[in-house]
Amino acid sequence: MTATPAPDPLAEDLRAAIGHFVRHARAHDGTGGRASVLGYLARDGGCSIAELAAREQVRHQSMARTVKNLQAQGHVTVHTDPTDGRRVVVEVTPAGRDHLQAERARRAAWIATAIATRLDDAERARLRDVPGLLRKLMEP
Repeated sequence: MTATPAPDPLAEDLRAAIGHFVRHARAHDGTGGRASVLGYLARDGGCSIAELAAREQVRHQSMARTVKNLQAQGHVTVHTDPTDGRRVVVEVTPAGRDHLQAERARRAAWIATAIATRLDDAERARLRDVPGLLRKLMEP
């Protein structure tokens, strides 16, 4: 059996910090995985519950419950796929897009307040480089 190599300390610290930061920021909008589902649908268009479940790495039943809640709130519509009557398609509604934008704005406001109140000028200057560096890490 091959041993898993020890992670690079910087890579592990970055992974943990980013994960914790994202969870902490999401806690300020109170939507949990629903915002992620709305974001995916708004960005990539309609898809099936099975596709959403795979994307979010949850069970089909859990995603069906999330979709049902979003539908009850008027944030998504669910309809039969016109090309395959066995498949349903979930799509974001205009109200869902508005809700998503409001949640993103609340999250960004929390981040802006944290930056303004918890970081000094030098730290804010260093932080300006982080988004570009993260994008560079994701390049193919």
